[in-house]
Amino acid sequence: MAMSYVQDGVKRKRLAAALRRVHDDPDNVANPNARRRSYDEVERGERLMEGGGLVESSMRRGSFVVDVKRRSGLSYPGETFARYDDAGAVAEAMVRLGADAVLVNVDYHSYGGDIAELGSAVRAVRAVNDRAAVVMKDVVVDELQLGLAKEAGADGIVLCATVLGPALENFLNLATVIGLETIVECHTYNEVRAALDALAQNIMVTNRDRITGELVADQAIKLAGMFPGSGGPIVTIAGGGITTTDQMKRLLAVGYDGVVVGRAAMGSTRAPEFIRAVRDRTLLPAEFSQWGLDEFEFDVDGNLMSEPKGGGVPSPGDADVFL
Repeated sequence: MAMSYVQDGVKRKRLAAALRRVHDDPDNVANPNARRRSYDEVERGERLMEGGGLVESSMRRGSFVVDVKRRSGLSYPGETFARYDDAGAVAEAMVRLGADAVLVNVDYHSYGGDIAELGSAVRAVRAVNDRAAVVMKDVVVDELQLGLAKEAGADGIVLCATVLGPALENFLNLATVIGLETIVECHTYNEVRAALDALAQNIMVTNRDRITGELVADQAIKLAGMFPGSGGPIVTIAGGGITTTDQMKRLLAVGYDGVVVGRAAMGSTRAPEFIRAVRDRTLLPAEFSQWGLDEFEFDVDGNLMSEPKGGGVPSPGDADVFL
């Protein structure tokens, strides 16, 4: 992968950095512009943590990924929940609102997308943000599709473990050779295990069963323990049927680096608030997720918030959530 990236003139892996918000975190050692905290800052942080009954620990930041699509034939058959002429304009708008990455669906039958829109999305996003990642999402079954993603300038491609089965490792190897990052989508324990065994770096756990279309509540929560703790070598995101901020907070609390939202972001005029609910706060390490500390929330600077910032964010009961 390093050889392919050097050949293309790319000095860093944009997708992994975006999913873990490396460049937005001044205290992340992976950030080339990371700052060294002064003694006073460290002491102040310790006091804040102690005030909540906690000890000094490394905070983290969650990423927000938008699944750009007009419809979802398997999940919501017969329903079109977003109408637009070009995914490029939508991707640009979402990135301007704060999205760290966009998944651009190019399968027309299932998602209403087109491969030509991928290149448009790459150009539009690059014009406004050099750190946001653009990822091709398709039902990948042929190696040629990896070449199409690379040719369009995408930072990565989604590989579905359910679809590829034992061929997953071959596709990961080919992507490595051509310098294309990947996100491996998994739904079951065995699929996550296969992705880890194949040395996948970016893994997306979905609550949606891709075979039946069934939404399995808390599937991602149940599989979160399979991954290393905060800041581990595997970048993890989760999604599938996310419609509330409480769902997002739970996924981030148990250790996921980011959340993926599709229908709720694409079909709502309140997408900016949804994005801010993730990006405008810092998170405790995943190791604290079982300590019953859900009432503690921290702003983007790591300061303990007096009350949750959940106001004005869409919930399923809102009449105007899905337009």
